Amino acid sequence: MPHFAVHSKEDNVGVAITDIKKGEEVEGVYIDDGSPGPKLIALEDIPLGHKIALKDIKTGERVIKYGRPIGVATKDIKTGEHVHTHNLKSIRWGTLSKR
Repeated sequence: MPHFAVHSKEDNVGVAITDIKKGEEVEGVYIDDGSPGPKLIALEDIPLGHKIALKDIKTGERVIKYGRPIGVATKDIKTGEHVHTHNLKSIRWGTLSKR
């Protein structure tokens, strides 16, 4: 059973569809076609509905969800970490290009 959903293959974050516990091996699912997504180890507890990093994201790098940038990392984020206001500065839709 998947632990998180990935909206687009270009995304670098997934959304927890269950509470995720630190140290748990978790698996994702791609929403567009239902295919299996990445498998990784959660480095932190991640509450239902919150984001999990699918890859390392460097400070200043765009955080991608829905295939579009939703914010910028305010510090380095490791694969499996909780992505939220403590390490992400949100942006308004349309203020950054998809590039």
